Order: sequence, then structure tokens, then C-alpha cells
Amino acid sequence: MKNILTTFLALAMIVSLGYGQIKVSMDYDKQADFSKFKSYNFTEEALDLPLNDLNQKRLINAISNELSKKGMTQSDDPDLLVDIKVMAEKKQSATATTDWYGAGYRYRWGGGFTTTSINVNDYLEGTIFIDFIDSGSNQLIWQGRGVGTLDPHAKPEKREKRIDKGVAKI
Repeated sequence: MKNILTTFLALAMIVSLGYGQIKVSMDYDKQADFSKFKSYNFTEEALDLPLNDLNQKRLINAISNELSKKGMTQSDDPDLLVDIKVMAEKKQSATATTDWYGAGYRYRWGGGFTTTSINVNDYLEGTIFIDFIDSGSNQLIWQGRGVGTLDPHAKPEKREKRIDKGVAKI
């Protein structure tokens, strides 16, 4: 039973990596009056991300689309500043599978042997921080964070869809 549970958990982890679930969290200033923010613009740092130009444009557009859905407009004299930080980290996951061979496998009696194979999966995990800063007080009022796996070989349509989905979820 223990081997079945271990195999199931390993399979669930691999499947979740394959589908690239995005984990999100956020925090905010409870004293901030969010109803007063009607316009936004991006900080200079947000426009100079360590991403290629195509992915940077996808990210900026995704955030702009979400803010527009909230009734906000982009302005040169904004109520809200949007800052973005991105980072990526190489990670590994490992799964072990044990197979039983020989007589008495089912009832654990008699001869037999086991083999265990270990599969190591290298992947790239990316994190996006989106900060909202009150331009009047220059204080951070909201921060959202999204963490997910990155596929460097994804097609442009998939990258755009993934960025849109991640930003919407954040």
C-alpha cells in the first residue's frame, strides 16, 4: 500500500509539472483606499525587465488588460505605479519507482527481488512579482506573486496564453 501511495504522489507531481500549475499569493495594505485609483503607469524598472522584448511585451499587455477590466486607464500622471520583478531558478524533482519480481510477490513470502529506478526531472521555475505603489505617497499598497514552471521551448501562442493566465490568476 505504501508503494502505491508513493507512486500516486510521484505521478501527481509529474502531472502537475506537466500542466504547469501556477501558484499565486498576494498581500495588501488594509488601510489603502483602492477606490481612489483610476489610472496607472509602469515604473521604469518594470519596462526594463530581464526578459526578451517579446515576453516583456506579453507581460505588460497582460497586466494592462487586467487593469483595464477593473476600469483603470493608463496615464502619464497615474494614481498607481505598477512595478514588476521576475526571476527564474533551475530546480530538480526526483521520483523513485520500485518493482517487485519473483515468487511470493503478492503475499511477501518466498524468493524474489526488487529493482528501484530513480527519475530526475530538471525544470525551470519562474516567479513574477507585481507591485502596486500609491504614486502620491510612494508606498507599496498591493503585491501579487505567481510561481510556475517555464517551458523554454513553448510556442509563442502557448507563451502568451500562459502569461495571460498567470497574470489573471495573480
